Amino acid sequence: MNKITVVIPNYNGIHYIEGCLEALYAQEADTPAFEILMVDNASADGGLEAAQHFVQKQLDAGGSSCVSTRFITLSRNTGFCHAVNVGIRNSSAPYVILLNNDTKVGKRFVKSLWEAIEADPRIFSVSAKMLMWDRPELVDDAGDIYNVLGWAYARGKGKRAERYNRPARVFSACGGAAIYRRSILEQIGLFDERHFAYLEDLDLGYRARIHGYINRYEPQAEVLHFGSASTGSRYNAFKTKRAAANSVYVLYKNMPPLQLLWNLPFLTAGFCIKWLFFCKKRMGGLYLQGLAAGVGLCMSEKGRTHRVRFAPQHMGNYLRIQLELYGNLCKQLLG
Repeated sequence: MNKITVVIPNYNGIHYIEGCLEALYAQEADTPAFEILMVDNASADGGLEAAQHFVQKQLDAGGSSCVSTRFITLSRNTGFCHAVNVGIRNSSAPYVILLNNDTKVGKRFVKSLWEAIEADPRIFSVSAKMLMWDRPELVDDAGDIYNVLGWAYARGKGKRAERYNRPARVFSACGGAAIYRRSILEQIGLFDERHFAYLEDLDLGYRARIHGYINRYEPQAEVLHFGSASTGSRYNAFKTKRAAANSVYVLYKNMPPLQLLWNLPFLTAGFCIKWLFFCKKRMGGLYLQGLAAGVGLCMSEKGRTHRVRFAPQHMGNYLRIQLELYGNLCKQLLG
């Protein structure tokens, strides 16, 4: 029986998917048995066929004793969240690893994530050490951080990789390369598909934190990440609008009204600074459109339905989260 399912959402990833699969097939011999489940979001570049051809070659050559592969094809591009949820629902392993198609994992990737999450039943997710594809000496993401300005950012982005060689607690795991505990997913819910893409992993990790669970970072699970391979450059119209909308939605979903009111001065400052940042990139209008879309999502019936209901028994967790939001801002200001 597989202990782990590696879910790979794929959309037009022909330039990366074969290398991604090849690295997974090359995991160390003592890796726990796992399956790969690739969910294709109606790719039109031949990436699905390339992946299927690669897997068939592996089968013809004898394959790997600890890995098998399945494919699910969707009729249209439904976004990251829906594709991942399809993968999770079509798996039965106690742990699920999410992996972007534009990655190459290290030989201990699967085993290291599994060992890290097995260490404590309170751990909901473990984020991998993501390194920049063209400069692997630099970190791309070492777990995600969130602060009181409403900013989410990748821990260690652009910094020397050797500075992040210790396991640590993080606010949430980066869904581009992380392992999740199925039993907790069943308790708090899967990815919110209203996100479509961007900040959906922050929202999921936030929900877990409200329920008192832990998100961690494991440096032994290394992975090279190209980044923005499906949507283009780091800053583009789609990402700017979608991420802005989701930044509003995450706050509305997870903060009780009193906490939102308490943080309003910080959040207002955070959104204003972000707007000025995007104005410099001549994308200020797109950012405002995204914020407006986020407000609309919060006011919609579906948005209100998926809001996390405040529960008095979680008060201690809310207080711990609030203190962490303050602390993360201080850490960012101090560099």
